[in-house]
Amino acid sequence: QVQLVESGGGLVQTGGSLRLSCAASGRTFSSYGLGWFRQAPGKEREFLAAISWSGGSTYYADSVKGRFTISRDNAKNTVYLQMNSLKPEDTAVYYCAAATTGTISRNERNYDYWGQGTQVTVSS
Repeated sequence: QVQLVESGGGLVQTGGSLRLSCAASGRTFSSYGLGWFRQAPGKEREFLAAISWSGGSTYYADSVKGRFTISRDNAKNTVYLQMNSLKPEDTAVYYCAAATTGTISRNERNYDYWGQGTQVTVSS
């Protein structure tokens, strides 16, 4: 069983930055593919970014490319999402997800475990 716990969400003004963290349990964290998603009220969950087990490959949605950066620290069993130049439309609950197969994808079905989510609100 893998547990994922997100943190770092909050209220920020337009143009500001936040760094989300997702701490994972499990001795094989370094073999997992990891992703970040978000879901705004009344909308479907949206893929944001993914990172391979080694951190050598990353993949971003067009909506966040150039503003968000995904990274991981396998020694700390943690994945991060650095979010810059935030906009009101970035307001959502943000989720991290782990794929025990090690693959990365924009498809939710690739991921076996999900965190509980952290709220990000960007004020105009």
